[in-house]
Amino acid sequence: MSPLTRRQLLALGAAGAGAAAAGGAGLWWTGGDGPLAGGGRELVQPEVLTGRDGILDVTLDASPASVQVGGRRAELQAFNGSLPGPTLRVRPGDTIRATMTNGLGIPTNLHVHGLHVSPQGNGDNPFVSIAPGESFDYEFVLPADHPPGTYWYHPHRHGHVADQVAAGLYGAIVVEDPDSVPVSRERVLVVSDLTLDGSGNLAEVSPMEQMMGREGETVLVNGQVRPRATAAPGERELWRVVNACPSRYLRLSLDGQDLRLFGRDVGRLPAPVGVTEVVLAPGNRVELLVDTREGTSTLVAAPVDRGGMDGMMGGTVPGDGPGNDEPIELLTLGVTGAPAGEVGPVPAGPPLRDLRSAPVAARRTLDFAMGMGGRGGMGGMGGSGSMMSFTIDGRAFDGGRTDQHVRIGTVEEWVLTNSSPMDHPMHLHVWPMQIVEDGGRDLGEPVWQDVVNIPAFGRVTVRVAFEDFGGRTVYHCHVLDHEDLGMMGTVEAR
Repeated sequence: MSPLTRRQLLALGAAGAGAAAAGGAGLWWTGGDGPLAGGGRELVQPEVLTGRDGILDVTLDASPASVQVGGRRAELQAFNGSLPGPTLRVRPGDTIRATMTNGLGIPTNLHVHGLHVSPQGNGDNPFVSIAPGESFDYEFVLPADHPPGTYWYHPHRHGHVADQVAAGLYGAIVVEDPDSVPVSRERVLVVSDLTLDGSGNLAEVSPMEQMMGREGETVLVNGQVRPRATAAPGERELWRVVNACPSRYLRLSLDGQDLRLFGRDVGRLPAPVGVTEVVLAPGNRVELLVDTREGTSTLVAAPVDRGGMDGMMGGTVPGDGPGNDEPIELLTLGVTGAPAGEVGPVPAGPPLRDLRSAPVAARRTLDFAMGMGGRGGMGGMGGSGSMMSFTIDGRAFDGGRTDQHVRIGTVEEWVLTNSSPMDHPMHLHVWPMQIVEDGGRDLGEPVWQDVVNIPAFGRVTVRVAFEDFGGRTVYHCHVLDHEDLGMMGTVEAR
């Protein structure tokens, strides 16, 4: 991997700035001084699909769709014509049978992000490719002890992931908790972003935006621009928040309300934890308990510094940085009226499993890196050329190569290092990760996630229990442009 020169970075920055200027006419924003087109409508929940007798049969049609967004028509791509797609609601032990049809002009497939299900055959298999006009029958069998929580689904056909998620192909999955918590209501909040041109079509993405990881000009909640929700004082709501943005990090806060973190990515916490803000990397989910107080509050996504290319040269590069530099108002919550009745205490959840005392069968180090040269992303499954390489352990993704061989029934420790100047959120399919050390700091309580952020020039240590399932799947950066450009590897459990 050849190092980036100052001249190369300046050229990349100029190319990105020029492309942004050429494609920006008619764009519209939800932050800063831009118009909040169509904001203020009542928050709408996605359609909910539930099963019967332990089976959820669904058809997911991925096709172009003309969708009302922010008071205007947007020509996007969507599941079943809705933005987001329907919410799939199941219980531990259920089976999801999903027929996915491809109404797009390019290949696609389906990934059930975070679900602990088999990666083989017609399970959560990232190597499936559904050609245009064809369909594929998936079957996801959840174990009886599957952690409850909020998960999501989206395409995962290498080389097309960022484009298809940015176009609107995503939806939530809720695995219900057998020991439900008393709340006044639940809300699913799928946060996404996109950029439209003046005609309402998806704007072209510049090479610089792909290398940085694209961030859309408009940020949506359930496909809406700054919707409003209402509640009575003294209610307790459960908010299931999904970060479905291809690259954007979300630092969320809700002024004037009592927030408690109920769960993150995988399952619930033993007890809710009071918070003033939460940070979600792309692909992360959180469950928040909102105890309402009278007044009007705004859910805000504050800027997150996820690094930039200037860190490679120690200087500033024109066009560097993803542009997430202003707070964005996502929705407003108006709390008025007569106080609600008592909803009851939150019962304690089960203790979290702790792998720190488990015997470790193997230790591995995986390095996430960026550099000049190569055509990351070709990898035998399609992709696009790039002036930069995006690698794990010095290699771009190759679907025909197996990078890690693990044994079923063992626990491994993986040290995730980042030798680049940008954060990389690492997602491992099928098996959740327990974070045991973050930046040299040991964690006191078990923390389980399926997307783990690796800070620029930082390191994180995780442990993984490779249980229940054999088969072959992937791990990758969940800045989806980086994944498409090659920052992905394969793992096989036997």
